[in-house]
Amino acid sequence: MSTASHVVKGFYSAAQTADGGAILALLHPDFEARTAPGMPCGAGGAFSGPAEVLTRVWGAVFAEYDTAPYDETWQETADGTVVVTGHYRGRARATGREYEAEFVHLWRVADGRISWLHQYTDTARWHEALAA
Repeated sequence: MSTASHVVKGFYSAAQTADGGAILALLHPDFEARTAPGMPCGAGGAFSGPAEVLTRVWGAVFAEYDTAPYDETWQETADGTVVVTGHYRGRARATGREYEAEFVHLWRVADGRISWLHQYTDTARWHEALAA
């Protein structure tokens, strides 16, 4: 496993244990994220900086869902981008409905920390779990 993949693997471990401090420690100060536009909770779009992403994306999602990303396949491209596929699994807190949604995450690492994320996921599954 490359150094970049090892750093990214740390994100999945921290997310699966809901360790916000560990997630922040992995993020580069100039971290940028682009998340699927249809994400619930206002969590879809472009975000800048570790604090904004932790609050507006992961914090917003974790407030509504008991969830985590589970990585399944890994590839590293020639330019160092780490491509991970897997599934989000969990349940919506308000409805108790369980859900599973596929994802593809594209990651970049700079100076030993995660500097960029582009997320693709099946947002319909997220919304179905919240529906009354």
